[in-house]
Amino acid sequence: PDATVLTKAEARQGAEADESGRIMCARGGSSDFARNCTIDRVTSPDGLVLTIGHPDGGFHRLLVTKDGRGVIAADGAETAKVSIVGADQIEVALGDDRYRLPATVKPRK
Repeated sequence: PDATVLTKAEARQGAEADESGRIMCARGGSSDFARNCTIDRVTSPDGLVLTIGHPDGGFHRLLVTKDGRGVIAADGAETAKVSIVGADQIEVALGDDRYRLPATVKPRK
């Protein structure tokens, strides 16, 4: 298969997911990502808060940082671990759950 066609299809899926409010997630330690978590964005006094909803009704809240870390846990005791997985995507791990979020990744100086 033509890699360009695949890349365009993935980009289109990503754009469609952003519009539908669904993101890729892997729950409970699973290595399989599926586009079945929702994302809701709300501006709070602390900044932009992302609420990631799970199909079972559970959720995690993340606070978008302005210091280059990406996101941190907005509540709870678990620490959000952020890793870069592409030029425009980060992966956030909270406990046994992982989420792929669109992001602007800035090169380090």
